[in-house]
Amino acid sequence: MPIPSSHSSLRQLRRSIPDAEHKPTAQCPDCGSEDCSSCRRNAKRHKAWKEHQQKDALNQEEEDDCNNKPIQQEALVERRNAHRLFTSRAEDEAWVDISTQRLPNSRLGSLYPGSRFRGKQKCGITTYDVLVDIQHVNLKESTLSGYLNIKGLTTEFPELTTFFEGEIIGPKYSFLTRKWQAQLLIDEAHWKRFPSFLPYLQIFNRDDFTYDPTDNDFVYMRWKERFLVPDHRVDTLEGASFAGFYYICYQRSTDQIKGYYFFRHHTQWYQELSLEHVKQNCFGNFELR
Repeated sequence: MPIPSSHSSLRQLRRSIPDAEHKPTAQCPDCGSEDCSSCRRNAKRHKAWKEHQQKDALNQEEEDDCNNKPIQQEALVERRNAHRLFTSRAEDEAWVDISTQRLPNSRLGSLYPGSRFRGKQKCGITTYDVLVDIQHVNLKESTLSGYLNIKGLTTEFPELTTFFEGEIIGPKYSFLTRKWQAQLLIDEAHWKRFPSFLPYLQIFNRDDFTYDPTDNDFVYMRWKERFLVPDHRVDTLEGASFAGFYYICYQRSTDQIKGYYFFRHHTQWYQELSLEHVKQNCFGNFELR
């Protein structure tokens, strides 16, 4: 039997004995070939394009955040401010605390916030319609305030409304005005026009005399008009004046107000004011803070 050559035997041996370490070549999933350089280049380009897209998306998000940052900050400030309204404040912030700083309201007969009086003011032979709305009453400070509306006083302004402040005669304010060009004789001449004042005519100017409005049927006041509503800058009007003040007497048992207007430079003194309380089934109860 012939002996095969060494090269042929080696080739036959390699064919008959499989190489355990030999690994098959991977095929391209796209084209099926074992070595596809084109596909590899396309894959690299696709990866680079994808990374570029992700980078652009991140840049856009950062730009959007920068653009929206002022709006977000404003919204955050608004939320914080709204939150402060419903939370307690520190003691050193009492000047902005809406829960402690209040203007207390009081009532004396029909003198209360929301009360209304209607009537006339007589000047010579002419009468004018008057409407008074009480806005605030503070018996502790012996003060009140409101609006006085008068119609037909001037042709240019057929209806005028002024804001007035009142002093209630009592422990804090005496019958002596001592201001607004009103002297002792002026006070006496006006107060004695009220029949209920006659018992005090001889003692009203004594230092030891104090009138108690809470324990009497008659409540005496002075009403001083401060400015025109709604334009508070107007202080003079042709044919009208609110430089003076009213001597007022309110009777609790009848809910009537009598008054006399005084202004030293006015040609007609003792303009008479007559008002009656307007009864209401309900009234607005509110509190100023």
